[in-house]
Amino acid sequence: MTVERWRSILPLARRVFASSCSFARTEHEKAATKAKDSLLNRLHQCRCFALGVGIGLLCGMPAARGAEPGETSLFPFVLPWDDDRLGVTNVSGWLDRPAGGRGPVVVKDGHLFTGNERLRLLGVNLCFGANFPRHGDATKIAARLAKFGVNAVRFHHMDMQVTPNGIFAVDGRTLDTEQLDRLDFLVARLKEHGIYADLNLHVSRTYPDLPAWEGMPSFHKGVDQFFPRMIEWQREYARALLTHTNPYTKTRYADEPAVALVEINNENGLFHEWWDGGFDEMPAIYADELGRQWNEWLAARHPDFTALKKAWGVRSEPLGHELLVNPDFAHGLDGWNLEQHGDAQAGARTAPDAPGGAPALRVDVARVDGVGWHVQLNQPKLSFARDTPFTVRFQAKSDGPRRVLVSAMQNHAPWKVLWFGEASLSQNWKPFQFTFQPDVEDGNARLTLSQLGERTGPIWVSAMSLKPGGVSGLAENERAGHVAIFRKRDYASRTPEARRDWVRFLCDTEERYWTGMARFLKDDLKVKSLLVGTQTNWSPATIQSRLDVIDSHAYWQHPHFPGRSWDPENWTVQNVPMAGRPDGGTLPGLAIGRVAGKPFLCTEYNHSAPNTYSAETLPLIAAFAALQDWDGVFAFAYSHRKDDWDARRITSFFDIDQHPLKMATLPAATALFLRGDVRPFPAQTCVPVASAAAIERASVAGSFLGADAFGVDRQDALQRRVALDLRSSGEKTAATAPADWTWGLPDGRKTVLIDTPRSKAVIGEFTGAPFLIGGVRIEPGPTRQGWAVLTVTARDGADFKAPGRLLLTATGMAENTGMRWKNADKTTVGQDWGNAPSLVEGVAAAITLPVSPDGVRAWALDTRGLRGAPLVVKGTMGRATITIGPQFQTVWYEIEIPQGR
Repeated sequence: MTVERWRSILPLARRVFASSCSFARTEHEKAATKAKDSLLNRLHQCRCFALGVGIGLLCGMPAARGAEPGETSLFPFVLPWDDDRLGVTNVSGWLDRPAGGRGPVVVKDGHLFTGNERLRLLGVNLCFGANFPRHGDATKIAARLAKFGVNAVRFHHMDMQVTPNGIFAVDGRTLDTEQLDRLDFLVARLKEHGIYADLNLHVSRTYPDLPAWEGMPSFHKGVDQFFPRMIEWQREYARALLTHTNPYTKTRYADEPAVALVEINNENGLFHEWWDGGFDEMPAIYADELGRQWNEWLAARHPDFTALKKAWGVRSEPLGHELLVNPDFAHGLDGWNLEQHGDAQAGARTAPDAPGGAPALRVDVARVDGVGWHVQLNQPKLSFARDTPFTVRFQAKSDGPRRVLVSAMQNHAPWKVLWFGEASLSQNWKPFQFTFQPDVEDGNARLTLSQLGERTGPIWVSAMSLKPGGVSGLAENERAGHVAIFRKRDYASRTPEARRDWVRFLCDTEERYWTGMARFLKDDLKVKSLLVGTQTNWSPATIQSRLDVIDSHAYWQHPHFPGRSWDPENWTVQNVPMAGRPDGGTLPGLAIGRVAGKPFLCTEYNHSAPNTYSAETLPLIAAFAALQDWDGVFAFAYSHRKDDWDARRITSFFDIDQHPLKMATLPAATALFLRGDVRPFPAQTCVPVASAAAIERASVAGSFLGADAFGVDRQDALQRRVALDLRSSGEKTAATAPADWTWGLPDGRKTVLIDTPRSKAVIGEFTGAPFLIGGVRIEPGPTRQGWAVLTVTARDGADFKAPGRLLLTATGMAENTGMRWKNADKTTVGQDWGNAPSLVEGVAAAITLPVSPDGVRAWALDTRGLRGAPLVVKGTMGRATITIGPQFQTVWYEIEIPQGR
């Protein structure tokens, strides 16, 4: 249908709508809906009705097969923030009400259960002020979440601020009574609708009256796992919140069966923060306390200092001759290479900028491309002997905090790193010294200063030196009871034996924190909820397995900030889809961190806006979670906003409550995971991991412990269940049946197909030959990106032949009115996110079902999921075919298969 014909039909439709439109709202709805929302929906219905009249009556012919090029413009589509209307899009009936009605959530056979029923959680996060809605808003929020199939809410970032955006009163320690009342009321309303709570304790509180430092981990992370005063404040807050009785449920939070989970400390790990270099400049108040605990640990492990030195393999050799050419840069870059790769750009010059007017090399990084090593300074033609100490010395500074990687590495393929250390630069000149012992010999090597391309700006380097010799294993002046804590920047200067001891100490200290907090919650406060420590991205799985549940986080194309962190103007989100990629995107990285025998969650997941392919987010993660037999996935986030629920536009990188496509795909995702339409992979691999192997791995690779480090191919996770087995010898089973999805097609299309009796989906490249999915044929039409997410869900029947309703959702791209892309790649809009209303694409396709067309009916749905324009149902070789497209100005449709077939 042409735009001109549509315009000719619209006046007729408006008159019909005004007199006798079948879509008219009830008086109750009219009273509850703002005028602007009513106007938007009426306009949408008029368009749908006009097109239905035009296609079905005035034209006397079926809808056009696919969209014409002129009809692919975006159109307004806003899902009302307070919608709980019944209809095919309302899946609240799949939730078990009230939450906790069968008793507290427990672990059985490695999974979540309530009573004798398996419990899967499909959740969202609330953050900051969104945790404390007004009572009237809370009632509507709970009902809307239930409509879309959400059965869990993670209460996140409650502790960062004082009222009105946080839970604390103005003193920063006691709980604010009004904020607590709002939280109580929301939890009660959620419980009524079958929605569980996940209460987070420490997330983003910065402990008062304690010093910070340049380069400190956010919110004192890591430090608060060994510093006694911080641990006591965590317990104080936990006691105040969890022993509080909710007046609306008449239950303490510690006893509330609708509180499925209590999370102790979000994204926090002592070992992780140390490994990241966050403790290198730690003030004495913290370093002294950690040092005291370190020396007590050493005294318990080694009988005396002589035994320690022997265990650590301490060596001391005098320094030899200088190995570098032009070490002081007096002759510019002679002997040195300033490498630039990709789109990174940098220049270098010598100036008398070092202390005392000594020469220094100034490297000016003018452009970065998101890959730190794309700018590096190195000197080749060096030779390193195995197990021989070498000492590197230099001075350096930058225009602000910056970490530089210092390494000895091969100057030839495969470019093996022989040793590396980290230098934490600041605005002041600082000396750095590293002593290391390569574990292999190489006569064609180089010394490199890398990661210079992390951000733009200048770096100064002076007085470089590389000499054979030095003391390895112990630092100067270290003696019994006075062994310094290891700084990450000089960690590689220690012997492997010393490094393993340090890692053991950090892990033991961290485990003592987690198990101590768990005992406090369970024994002192009598908390009945299951406990999550933190995420295995931040704390080794060997430690987190001591708690009830394993957790993880992942983001596809998380915002990148090349300058200042969270700069609202200077950021990028790579605009690429994930579906069908050979590497699996984020998914394998999540799967390899699962621990066998433990419930597994991903409590933060998203494909960051304004990525124009983000409609894939929830169907992909829901299907994958079901295939891996996980216990919960949570979108991050529903909202971060205080009392601002009717934005009617995409508001930020993460909030989904006003993202029309992420919300519209939720019912299908609920069917895939919560209803259990997708079955777990028949095959699985559980890889055994012994404690000693875990320590060895951590000492060279950091805190994350994944199955890929023990022989599992990451891509295996796209075809089989994967887990770490910390208890036995592991197992590997073969597939006994085909999986319910296909990741990437044989013809090369990066497309994911989902095929179950009650759910079908096409996610990814939406071009070429029709998709044949278990009796359902989907013929792609034109789309703006050659890409779409199309799901068909049997709402009532056992399959697509049975009588009942089908929900068809077809999504492409979305953006805001007036959103201004800053580049052709659409990787940033800066602060120009645009205004309401949100705009979406209408996807064109023809869907053929395995049923006769006799009696089959179909409708375009409005923004509340109510029936709008009727669609023509054609017969194709005796089967029903429904054609959809942008002319209907919607992203979802209802199909009805009649009784008596």
